[in-house]
Amino acid sequence: MSGVIDIRGVEFSYPDGRKVLHGVDLEITAGERVAILGPNGAGKTTLALHLNGILQPHAGTITVCGIPVVGEHYREVRRMVGLVFQDTNDQLFMPTVREDVAFGPANLGLKGEALDRRVDAALEVVSGSELADRPPHHLSGGEKRRAALATVLSMEPEVLVFDEPTSGLDPAGRRELILTLADLPMTQLVITHDLPLALELCPRSVIMNRGRVVADVPTSDLLDSPDVLADNRLELPYGFDRSGDALSS
Repeated sequence: MSGVIDIRGVEFSYPDGRKVLHGVDLEITAGERVAILGPNGAGKTTLALHLNGILQPHAGTITVCGIPVVGEHYREVRRMVGLVFQDTNDQLFMPTVREDVAFGPANLGLKGEALDRRVDAALEVVSGSELADRPPHHLSGGEKRRAALATVLSMEPEVLVFDEPTSGLDPAGRRELILTLADLPMTQLVITHDLPLALELCPRSVIMNRGRVVADVPTSDLLDSPDVLADNRLELPYGFDRSGDALSS
């Protein structure tokens, strides 16, 4: 497997002077599904926003498929790295779901039947074809999550980054999303507090705390690491069946 994401010595501070990332090193190989775990304020989402240039590091480097994430490459990198935000309202803003899903590829110059095929294919992957002509603000939480994922898939990315993908979903919606993500072939980074999700979906977990990577382990090892979980404000739900393993990558 070849390296898809290579993060070296990344540091970042917000304008108020608060330093959030402290020399982060991380490498993700092609086809991996990796959970990014850690307490609130650990720097997880901030790191994710560096992967397609929404934020720029103050020190260090990031490459995606060998391409530096810098200004002259933003257009290419932003097609390659699809971010699915925790708040789906950040991604669904057009009058219909179809228009939202078409927005990205249309801005890349796709049009006509080629654009229609791209949109239909993305909606089919998320079992959302019936959502195409509905206004996004009339959708349920699970439907919005599927529509937001389709807006990213229509760009045919090499990497998917999810920020708390199961937040606000009911059990059926959560299960549908997990099955969808498990079937997707591209590299995936899943930022989550949902340890059962990480255990089922992601064979590898990276734990961040206070802007640093503090652990990088097989997710199944976390079951036998109560001190690591406690130190990073992570816990399994009461009564969790500890026999489950991550789906194969």
